[in-house]
Amino acid sequence: MQLAMIGLGKMGGNMSARLLRDGHKVVVYDRQAETVAKYVAQGGAAAKDLSDVIRQLAAPRIVWIMVPAGKPVDDTIDALLGGLQPGDIIIDGGNSNYKETRARAERLAAKNISFIDAGTSGGIWGLENGYCLMVGGETAAVKRCEPIFLSLAQNGGYMHVGPPGAGHYVKMVHNGIEYGMLQAFAEGYEILGQSKKYPELDLHGIAELWQHGSVVRSWLNELAVRAFEKDPRLDKLKGYVADSGEGRWTVAEAIEEDVPAPVITLSLLMRLRSRQEDSFGGKVIAALRNEFGGHAVKGS
Repeated sequence: MQLAMIGLGKMGGNMSARLLRDGHKVVVYDRQAETVAKYVAQGGAAAKDLSDVIRQLAAPRIVWIMVPAGKPVDDTIDALLGGLQPGDIIIDGGNSNYKETRARAERLAAKNISFIDAGTSGGIWGLENGYCLMVGGETAAVKRCEPIFLSLAQNGGYMHVGPPGAGHYVKMVHNGIEYGMLQAFAEGYEILGQSKKYPELDLHGIAELWQHGSVVRSWLNELAVRAFEKDPRLDKLKGYVADSGEGRWTVAEAIEEDVPAPVITLSLLMRLRSRQEDSFGGKVIAALRNEFGGHAVKGS
């Protein structure tokens, strides 16, 4: 099939490469000309701007957007709208908020343009291993794009989960679960790494051990094996952990639906804590403990 890929970062670029490798015709666009050239060398057709993207696509068009969530998505849609026609399809494969996705779908439906949300998981490994695609959208539009989804996904890794917004909703919860799993591994390995009873524990060896028959064996733990192999005590890293927003949205959704989600909520809060060099809240607790009980404190 023919489609355009707008945004050739770590995800969009690898997805373009996988589609080209599977015989699809891909018009590629990115603000960085050297990035576009990389995928032209693999068989993609370069577009110099978003208008050129539209010109190079035969109607009915399929345009896949892989840009950061929020305003960049709206700006890209607005820039495309002048050239799109009824029957065209826009796919948002980024980590957009599902509420914004539903609003965009309604706005585009008024112009008879379909909007599909493709929650995409697989990271940089998706190029070789295939992605997991959680797709939301109207059935006819999704069906038309299915050859694209099947090329990108690993076997069993594609599902049309519901109407517009459903794909990003499922991906949001997926990422919330990921927060909790990552935090559990982090805490477990920190207990092992900080043990005074057994200070020589081999974290790389233990991580590898757990990949064989253990109930915690997983792809995430496999990545821990790789990380500890490169840096046994992670001395080269800082403990700063960013978030894409989906953990926050998952917690907000849990509150809205009256669903208790303490693990995901606390894992999000721990990410926020990781960004503080020295927590003022921690200082307050230390000061109060010192005031009421004379507990020892450490000076700065």
